[in-house]
Amino acid sequence: MPEPRVVILGGGHVGMTCALRLQSRLRPGEARITVIDAQSHMTYQPFLPEAAAGSLEPRHVVVPLREALRRCEVLTAEVTGVDNSRNEVTVTLGDGETQKVEYDVLVVALGSVARALPIPGLAEQGIGFKTIGEAIYLRNHVLSRLDIAANVADEKTRKKLLSFVFVGGGYAGIEAMAELQCMARYAIRDYPSLSPEDMRWVLVEAMDRIMPEVSAPMGEYTRKRLEEQGIEVKLNTTAESFQDGHVKLSDGDEFDADTIVWTAGVKPHPVLENSDLPRDGKGRVECNTKLQVRGLSNVFAAGDCAAVPDLTKTDPSATTSPSAQHAVRQAKVLADNIVSLLRGEPMKDYRHRYAGSVAGLGLFRGAAEVYGIKLKGFPAWMLHRVYHLAKMPTLSHKARIVGDWLLELPFRRQVVALGELHDPRATFVRAASTRGLPRPFHRAG
Repeated sequence: MPEPRVVILGGGHVGMTCALRLQSRLRPGEARITVIDAQSHMTYQPFLPEAAAGSLEPRHVVVPLREALRRCEVLTAEVTGVDNSRNEVTVTLGDGETQKVEYDVLVVALGSVARALPIPGLAEQGIGFKTIGEAIYLRNHVLSRLDIAANVADEKTRKKLLSFVFVGGGYAGIEAMAELQCMARYAIRDYPSLSPEDMRWVLVEAMDRIMPEVSAPMGEYTRKRLEEQGIEVKLNTTAESFQDGHVKLSDGDEFDADTIVWTAGVKPHPVLENSDLPRDGKGRVECNTKLQVRGLSNVFAAGDCAAVPDLTKTDPSATTSPSAQHAVRQAKVLADNIVSLLRGEPMKDYRHRYAGSVAGLGLFRGAAEVYGIKLKGFPAWMLHRVYHLAKMPTLSHKARIVGDWLLELPFRRQVVALGELHDPRATFVRAASTRGLPRPFHRAG
C-alpha cells in the first residue's frame, strides 16, 4: 500500500511548524510530506522591523525551507486552486507550467495578504510591510530620502522627501514605523544640513485607539511614547487620497509625502476564492475545534486564513485572533491530529487562552502585556526580543540573531542605502546603451 501524501499549502508560521512536527513524529514510510509555497523560505515576520532598521541581517530572519525540512518534499510554486472533490491542488511552477498535485491529507496554511482599499494613488505610491523584500526596500528608501534631501535647496521638495506616512495602528504598522524612525534619527546625525526636526512621521489610524491587541491603557501608553519620539498619531482619521504623493486625510490635513506605508489590515489569501472549501463571511476557511475544515475529515486549516473556534470564550461564535502566537500553537495541534488521523487514534481540540502581546518601539523601547501584567520601556523591549528569539526556528538562526544583537553593543549601526538593489540592471543598461558606451580605444602607433 503506497504511503499517504500530506500536502501543506504555505511555508509560513503554520506550514513550517506543522511540517517540522510531522517530520519529527512520523515514522519512516508512514507518510509523504509535501510543502508548497511560492517562496523557498519562511519569513519570521515579528523580526521584520528590526531587519528594516538594520538591527538584524535580513538573511537571519528568513529560514530556507529545504534547510529546515530535511525529511519533506519542498515544491516552490504558486498555489492557484484547490479542488477537494478530486483531492488535488493546482500549482504554477516558476517556468509557468501548471501542475496538479494529489493529496490524501491537506493542510491549508496560506496565511493572509494586505487588504488594500480603493484609495486614489495607493496602488502607485504605497508599499506594504509583510515580506523581507518590502522591509529591505523601505530601509533603503528611507535612507535614500535623507541622501537626496541633504542636497535639495527647494523647501517644498525637501519637506516631501522627509515626510513619512504609515496607515494602520496595529502591531505591524507601529513596530515598523518606530524602528524606521529610530534608524532615521540615528542616521540623520551624519547629515550636517539636516536635523531630526526636519522629518515628519505620521501614523494614521481609523479607530479611536492604536494597538487593539492590548488593553486600552497600554494602547494609550504606546501612543504617548510614539508622540514623545516625534511621531504624529492621528486617531479617528482615514486616508482619502495619495494621488501623486499628495496625502489627503479625513481630518482636513493635506501635505506631500514621498513614503507611504500601508499596514491597515489583512485578508485571507485570495486563492481560497478558487476553491470548494467552506468559508465564513470574512473569507476564512471554516474549521471545527480539531482544526478540520467543516464537513471534511482529511482537510485541516490554521492561522490567518482559518476561522478556528475559540474554546476559551463563552461566545460559541468566537474565533481565535489572527496572531503568530495562535498560528504556531495551532500548527502543533494540527500536526498531532494528522498523526492521530493516520494512526486511527482520537484527535484533540485546540484550546489556548491568548497570553498577551509584546511590541518593540525602537531601540530600548517597548510595550508588553502578558497575562495581565504590563511592562513598559526597556523591560518590555527585552521581553520582546527574548520571546521572539525563543520562537525563531532552528538553532543556527537563533545564534546568528544573537550575534547581530551583540555586535550592536560595541559598534555603531550600519546605516547605508543600497538603492541599486531596487534596479540592479540600471547601471549596466546605461553602460550598454549607444550613448553610454565609451569611445573605442586606439593605440597610437
